[in-house]
Amino acid sequence: MTSELLIQPQWRLIDQSSLGPQFDALQSFAIDDTLCTSVGKKESLPTIRSWVHHQTIVLGIQDARLPYLEQGVSFLREQGFRAIVRNSGGLAVVLDEGVLNLSLIFPDTDKGINIDRGYDAMWMLIKEVFQSYDVKIEAKEIVGSYCPGSYDLSIQNKKFAGISQRRVRGGVAVQIYLCVSGSGAKRAQLIKEFYSLALQGEQTKFTYPTIVPETMASLTELVGDDITVASVMLSLYQTLQKFGSSLTPSALNEQEGLLFNQNLQRMYDRNEKALGEFYK
Repeated sequence: MTSELLIQPQWRLIDQSSLGPQFDALQSFAIDDTLCTSVGKKESLPTIRSWVHHQTIVLGIQDARLPYLEQGVSFLREQGFRAIVRNSGGLAVVLDEGVLNLSLIFPDTDKGINIDRGYDAMWMLIKEVFQSYDVKIEAKEIVGSYCPGSYDLSIQNKKFAGISQRRVRGGVAVQIYLCVSGSGAKRAQLIKEFYSLALQGEQTKFTYPTIVPETMASLTELVGDDITVASVMLSLYQTLQKFGSSLTPSALNEQEGLLFNQNLQRMYDRNEKALGEFYK
């Protein structure tokens, strides 16, 4: 059964999956907040945005409170990764050229889109996108993964994706990161070492995950096929058209551009406060 949230007559499509290494992840979170506002005010169609960032570790708010954060971030930089802090919950995740991010941005309804309904819509979309593969995609917490949550997506108990939500001014953004290609365990090992250095065995009020790298894998590893970001995007378009939706490619308009600049400055300020010299 397909979520009614996915059955839109028309989707606005913003594809930022091939902008390259200069595309800053701080921009992505500012863009989604901007689109939430536009969609929430009914000044924009429901929107799907795709995005890829190179060599970036996205930290959650709790990660910014790690007792030895500087040592952890220094390690990430030595490995060629930039660390940023997002403006929402969740914990550290790895973004690179083999990780595709999707945002579904809806207007909240009069009755309200409850949290599970938003998560279910993304889960159902991913199942449809990959229905040609003979695999069962489950939504449940995978203990031992990074950024664990009740809507981790997995195949045979190996996590390949995580879903989050953000609500801004009447708009709901449901976001997913999909480990499309590369080594899921290698990404998890990087986050495991980050936490080891940033915690150094100290007891904290917040419980950070104990990462077991073997609990994570990419879709390419799980299905035994050479899946790419481009092939997933093609399947996504075909799936939406199968739902009867028309797709309207778009960029931010002038009014959205002004709001984006304000939101991006907030992200810069947040990261400067959280990371100091490491935010650049």
